[in-house]
Amino acid sequence: MSTAYTVVTLVTAFFTGSAAVFYLIGHEYPKSQADMKRIPRKYVPALGSLLAAGTAGLLIGFAVPLLGTLAAAGLVLYFTGALVAHLRVGSRNLVGWAIFFVTVVADLVVNLLHHY
Repeated sequence: MSTAYTVVTLVTAFFTGSAAVFYLIGHEYPKSQADMKRIPRKYVPALGSLLAAGTAGLLIGFAVPLLGTLAAAGLVLYFTGALVAHLRVGSRNLVGWAIFFVTVVADLVVNLLHHY
């Protein structure tokens, strides 16, 4: 299980960390997603900060397991909110969301199985 925990956590951290960078550098994709979901663009950096905090928590979780588990749970909540935002505006383009969601749920599961 230790190998699965390590691999899943590193993959999840890569995905969420990459997304955080795109949000924080002002890339056009997060802005267009915010527009499509009718979320004010002023919230894009805050959303990127949440992703960055979750990513950091996952990585710190290697040393402090509870923090990694809490970060994974927080990311599951983040992407649950993203689903709500998609559905609220009638968006059915959920492939990207599903990839992130499955990844963060898998990370939460391996965290729970590995540490508890």
